[in-house]
Amino acid sequence: MKNRLIILIVIMLLIILAACNREEANETEEEERITAVEVAEVTEGDFTLEREVYGRTSPNRTTPVMVQAPGEVKSLGVSNGEIVEEGELVATILTAAGNQSITANSDGEITSLAVEEGDLASAEEPLAILAEMNPMKLDITATAKVRELFTVKEMVKVLLEGEEFEGTVTKVDSMPDDTGLYPITVTVNNEEGGILPGIIGTIIIPDERIESAILVPTEAIVEENEEAYVYVVKDDIAEKRAVTILAAGSDVTAIEGDVKPKDSVITTGQLTLSDGKQVKVTGGE
Repeated sequence: MKNRLIILIVIMLLIILAACNREEANETEEEERITAVEVAEVTEGDFTLEREVYGRTSPNRTTPVMVQAPGEVKSLGVSNGEIVEEGELVATILTAAGNQSITANSDGEITSLAVEEGDLASAEEPLAILAEMNPMKLDITATAKVRELFTVKEMVKVLLEGEEFEGTVTKVDSMPDDTGLYPITVTVNNEEGGILPGIIGTIIIPDERIESAILVPTEAIVEENEEAYVYVVKDDIAEKRAVTILAAGSDVTAIEGDVKPKDSVITTGQLTLSDGKQVKVTGGE
């Protein structure tokens, strides 16, 4: 009798344990069916697509310092990299007619000074070059289509070695150069002298503008089989909405479709979703 009671208790315990395991399995399966997602709010506003154009920095102006008559460099009053003002003594040249004082014919920085005291200076080659470093200019060559995006006196964003500057479009040529491209000049304030010639810079200009557009994070867009769509969260259910991309940027995309401002679109977790699937919002907005 005692053995039967023990067996009965063991059977009851096994039944209870099996029921608990089934309940835990059901709960786990239910949790697995709910996808964790992050969302962002849909907005409405003007969308401007920007284009990047590249140019190289160069002095705003260069002026050669010439010797009137050849002779020996008796003394130098400047060195390369030195900032001089108009009229300042650059060198004294000993010629057959006597001493010749060579002065700066404009303000600027001394560059390309290749002679030393005692060397012979030629009247055919510049003794040095005076470079006006402020403002610094960026020389651009662009196609006819890109040229249309530039307007003289327009302010543009310029990136130089990771630093942002404000530039001014100062020249847009109407005739192409020998390569068939149109020369364009953008100038940047270089009062502190931190911008050097020869640096490749990025000029960012507005390319396309859409007014009162529906805007969503670009990461919310899912493209498949040449179609685009987003997932909108309604009452913890992911609804798949087809959209048309009007213009796409790296961060924001302008769209058309059954999506309204203040809707919540899924930005993380949408790649494994299907229409009507239950979701749990864990972040965003």
